[in-house]
Amino acid sequence: MNLKIGNHNIQFSKNPKLLSREKTTIIFLHDSLGCIDLWKDFPERLESHTACNVLAYDRQGYGKSDPFSVLKRDQNYLKQEAEFLSKILAQLQLEKVILFGHSDGGSIALLTAALFPDRIKGIITEGAHVFVEKETINGIKEAVKAYKNTSLKERLYRYHGDKTDNVFGMWTETWLSKEYQSWNIEKYLPKIKCPSLIIQGENDEYGTIDQVNTIINKTKGNSFSLLIPEIGHTPHRENPEVVLKETANFINKIHV
Repeated sequence: MNLKIGNHNIQFSKNPKLLSREKTTIIFLHDSLGCIDLWKDFPERLESHTACNVLAYDRQGYGKSDPFSVLKRDQNYLKQEAEFLSKILAQLQLEKVILFGHSDGGSIALLTAALFPDRIKGIITEGAHVFVEKETINGIKEAVKAYKNTSLKERLYRYHGDKTDNVFGMWTETWLSKEYQSWNIEKYLPKIKCPSLIIQGENDEYGTIDQVNTIINKTKGNSFSLLIPEIGHTPHRENPEVVLKETANFINKIHV
């Protein structure tokens, strides 16, 4: 369903107005190349294992939402997405929320929990970044090669259509820029008071265990790490059974 939030039409996975206000709502935040459809059936599977609503949305520029308003990002773009998410929560009058964020979505979840602690009851992140590492840069450079030399562009086009080049370019050009190498959101982590489950594949091609350890050590809520062997940057797709089980256990312990 498409709703107007601020000046933008944002696509939601279902009609958020029909969500039960008595239940906690799990909101899924996609990665830098993602959208609702790329979550596949994982949100619905998690819903069946909890007593929660689930809701996903395409950020502006992605999937079926409006195109980007600007085609150049600065160091604050993820913080701006967290602030936009707070507007979504206010407009939809969602007061009991758990965030599930992958990659960029994980960083957005962390920032939202730090900036708007009264609205967020818990967070789950996969492959979230809080600073830039050489592994991140090297992984993005490999993705640039794949976009030029493999079917990656065609695969992304199925989900983003004519916005595909902008989706890919906004991610790679931002993170590979000289200005972005000093990006760091560690200062926000001590403001996070809610429980968090920090998930990462041990072979994550975009970041190291230092990301997980920093989040665990600097957040103030009860934080738990889940490191999954033999997988990379997309745990819910590469090992969905483990992620589903551990995430459901985490949610069922904390949701109110």
